[in-house]
Amino acid sequence: MGKEYIKHIGATGGYLVAPSFEASFEEGWFDPDFWGDLADPVSKGGRGAAWFIHAAAGDLLLRHFCRGGLPGRFLRRDYVYTRVSQVRSFVEFRLLRKLYSQGLPVPEPIAAGYQRHGSVFYHASILMRRIPDATPLSDHAGFSDLGVWQDAGACIRRFHDAGVYHADLNCMNILVSDQIYLIDFDRGRIISGGKGGDWKKANINRLKRSVEKLLGHLDASLREQLWESLLSGYRR
Repeated sequence: MGKEYIKHIGATGGYLVAPSFEASFEEGWFDPDFWGDLADPVSKGGRGAAWFIHAAAGDLLLRHFCRGGLPGRFLRRDYVYTRVSQVRSFVEFRLLRKLYSQGLPVPEPIAAGYQRHGSVFYHASILMRRIPDATPLSDHAGFSDLGVWQDAGACIRRFHDAGVYHADLNCMNILVSDQIYLIDFDRGRIISGGKGGDWKKANINRLKRSVEKLLGHLDASLREQLWESLLSGYRR
């Protein structure tokens, strides 16, 4: 078995990179300015900190780790550094590598990096292969999309049965392409003995709040049918 990833750590930062990209990878890949016109900002769900990259190796997605809500107004990209193993981009990269190797529908992780800022803070970034022609689940909100929502429920069940906890399960992190994918596993983890537990119900309840927020403009009966279709797929 080959290496899972290549690791390089220096005094002020470091990166992990997939072996298949080791020869061509540069740390500049984590900077959208490096790519120039080949980088397009993500308009939906990117918090202004994600870009589609049209690279020679194929279409990629670059994401800078950023805080949302009130903390994001003051410490948008700053995270407290404790140790290398806890760098958020590294944690997500390692989780994605494991899920991807198990055949679960997640983006292929390409590289993860961080840069120290002073003695306390760091900035983190992650690169992954872009899922082609993907659209968020919230874009599929008509009566003709009930089957898509059922497939989304079945997809979530696959992850739950594998003990995978998604910390921010919402409509924007469920993508529809050739199949259903889950994305953005920041703070995600695999829960030991994950066949049961309240965390699954909490995950589903979080998603329902997202549905009510993003699809609140829909007729209540349609929104309910979409949600029931998702639950039907989950139970199936």
